[in-house]
Amino acid sequence: MAEIVLQQTPAPRAAVQRMRAYHPPLGGREGLRLDFNENTVACSPRVLEALARIAAADLAKYPERSQVEAKVAQHLVLEAEQVLLTNGVDEAIHVLCQTFLDREDEFLFPSPTYTMYEVYGSCTDATVKAVPPRDDFAFPLEGLLAAITPRTRLIAIANPNSPTGRTASREQILQVLNRAPHAVVLVDEAYYHFFGQTVMDLVGQVPNLIVARTFSKAYGLAGLRLGMLAAPAGIQHWLRTVISPYSVNSLALACLPAALDDEDYLQWYVGEVKAARTEMVEGLRQLGVPQWPTEANFVLVKIGPKHAEFVQAMHRRGVLTRDRSKDQGCAGCVRLTVGTQVQMKQAMASMAEALHEIGWERA
Repeated sequence: MAEIVLQQTPAPRAAVQRMRAYHPPLGGREGLRLDFNENTVACSPRVLEALARIAAADLAKYPERSQVEAKVAQHLVLEAEQVLLTNGVDEAIHVLCQTFLDREDEFLFPSPTYTMYEVYGSCTDATVKAVPPRDDFAFPLEGLLAAITPRTRLIAIANPNSPTGRTASREQILQVLNRAPHAVVLVDEAYYHFFGQTVMDLVGQVPNLIVARTFSKAYGLAGLRLGMLAAPAGIQHWLRTVISPYSVNSLALACLPAALDDEDYLQWYVGEVKAARTEMVEGLRQLGVPQWPTEANFVLVKIGPKHAEFVQAMHRRGVLTRDRSKDQGCAGCVRLTVGTQVQMKQAMASMAEALHEIGWERA
């Protein structure tokens, strides 16, 4: 037997050593889940019916997504070659970074925003540039336009943005697209259903526009990991070159058509969230808790120095919330997902108790 020679563990690339790891607090998530902006109820019952129809032999085959991509394209009034299904929007962001970012390139996005932009961007040899937020968290159009350089290769705009819930107008997005014709502009519409405005209709008309959607939020399929990218066919050619052909699993592909077909369930859930959001915003106003305007299924509130105590007090009451105080410009902030009207009545009652328990006083 050959002698084992102990050596130092091989080191990863320098970019990986520099990147900030993302460790979401996913352990012990029992209770009312207002921490990850998921559907707080369930997926459509038709999805469970689709799962029940899956045979054992189906799981022995590699997944084929082209037929489901064609259905998604029809649903969105796009061409099949303009749609790429991904393993959540996380994979979509990763593939975009791997496709377009090289040494000397720049990846640009407003801050604060979705953490995975920075995570996947910093895993390349490109420079990650975050545009600082405005005091009111409104879309920083002037700052973003000023930050664009000839080296800018990828720009990401979450619309609505997380964790703030603020939005960019169609005209503002067009200004960015026009200012950076040499860059790909990703408009991440993960929370589109709670906002209702989109630039999806511009896909294929504007050559540098890519739109992302997720099926984790309104559709309630977070556990199946399903996202998509809509882009001109020429861009999709390169994205398909980079992406794994089997990254979207057979169970997800079998369930997505059922979820898309149940429009009544989707509209019921979105309607519940919008009604609950209106009630929650008013409830927060009555409590005197500072908040920002939102068009998403969550609200960002300012608790202040006692933000961690508040999160813990809510947890003791069976309500999970997300401390966002480490995000740029978000010191003392907590984000709360909006669920159904019944759920949010429970959440607001717990919130009043938690604020009293920690001795919080309105400014």
